[in-house]
Amino acid sequence: MITSKQRSYLRTLANPLQPIFQVGKAGIEENFLKQVEDALESREIIKIKVLNNSGMTAREASDMICEAISCEGIQAIGSKCVLYKRSLKKPKIELP
Repeated sequence: MITSKQRSYLRTLANPLQPIFQVGKAGIEENFLKQVEDALESREIIKIKVLNNSGMTAREASDMICEAISCEGIQAIGSKCVLYKRSLKKPKIELP
């Protein structure tokens, strides 16, 4: 579990990031989850955009993804959400 201070630090790191995935009308499928998990392993922190035609909010998408791949939902604002998972092979982000 991440503390509020660590969450704040991760939000600061995620601010300049561009979304690398989009959740569309197909929703969240197994292949999508595999790609997100691979991206989290290499980057540790990613931003995802939830399109209007997906039928879910950014918070709902974040919760579904976090439950499926055991990552942390850092932030969900508007149509974007930020996810974090510490890399098992080469950790890059040092939390305070």
